[in-house]
Amino acid sequence: MRIAQVSPLYESVPPKLYGGTERVVFYLTEELVKMGYEVVLFASGDSETKAKLVPICPRALRLDRHCKDSLIWHLYMIEEVLKRVNFFDIVHFHIEYLHLPLASKYKFAFLTTLHGRLDLPEYVPFFKKFKEYPFVSISNAQRKPLPWLNWQATIYHGLPEDLYTFYPSEGKYLAFLGRISPEKRPDRAIEIAEKFGMKLKIAAKVDKADEVYFKEVIKPLLKSYWVEYIGEIGEKEKNEFLGNAYALLFPIDWPEPFGLVMIEALACGTPVVAWNCGSVPEIIENGKDGFIVKSVEEAVEALDKVKTLDRKKCRKSFETKFTAKRMAQEYLKIYQNLIQRELFLKAV
Repeated sequence: MRIAQVSPLYESVPPKLYGGTERVVFYLTEELVKMGYEVVLFASGDSETKAKLVPICPRALRLDRHCKDSLIWHLYMIEEVLKRVNFFDIVHFHIEYLHLPLASKYKFAFLTTLHGRLDLPEYVPFFKKFKEYPFVSISNAQRKPLPWLNWQATIYHGLPEDLYTFYPSEGKYLAFLGRISPEKRPDRAIEIAEKFGMKLKIAAKVDKADEVYFKEVIKPLLKSYWVEYIGEIGEKEKNEFLGNAYALLFPIDWPEPFGLVMIEALACGTPVVAWNCGSVPEIIENGKDGFIVKSVEEAVEALDKVKTLDRKKCRKSFETKFTAKRMAQEYLKIYQNLIQRELFLKAV
């Protein structure tokens, strides 16, 4: 089977620092190569993979200060994919909706995994134009705004089993990892830490779109005795950061499609205290590998109960449900079905 993986270009594959979708594309690509499949990855030129890399732009666009228009690079990539489409048995797109108007004009097997939120009203008329094409959701909650799409499955993200080391000992600080933005609610995490009386370490990036929010809302809060701001960290630092934490705080205020950081914490054996939004109830088993809460007060109470959780069970949750091998196997089933369908359509 010859498989194309088409990644966003904002981060390298894998990302040098923060990055969700590109990291998942990397784990999936490497797992498929390990299984013996011929995989071609379309990504930024600074990507590293055991698959064959087709470099589209010299470097990841987010870190390229010379890049003024990221959209044009993605359109260029779609053109490069479509030029080679007859070489592949299936093309797997991870660039949200950008390829749909062009890819739908060709006859080939392709799959789209939607990685972002789908509750924006303008999505309805657009996706109705392409509702017969095959899609994968990354949580059941994510697909609720567009239930009529041709959903093939919900496939949860996965990580390599040996990527994170299990930390059996209870940590001494709370962790917040990811992105400084209003929907991620770092302000809420700070309030929880202050009320619980435990140090909060914040390892997070600040996107250009969130610079004003960071400066006006979050930066003044970083003066708190209970807060230590680390900034953006990469893959190598995350294991120690999460593994040594007492708990991961995930106090989101938006319909999170998945939340990769939750399974990264579980892989380290670290419990998660998360808001009841989006995919959270699908990822966290309340009272087993973390707690699902609806208020700051509930979060503080939950943190007091975290010490009763077994960190081995947190790790077991990861091993059972969120490995890269399991993710790749589930995608392969869909690839095979779509390839057979395309062959049938061409034969009739």
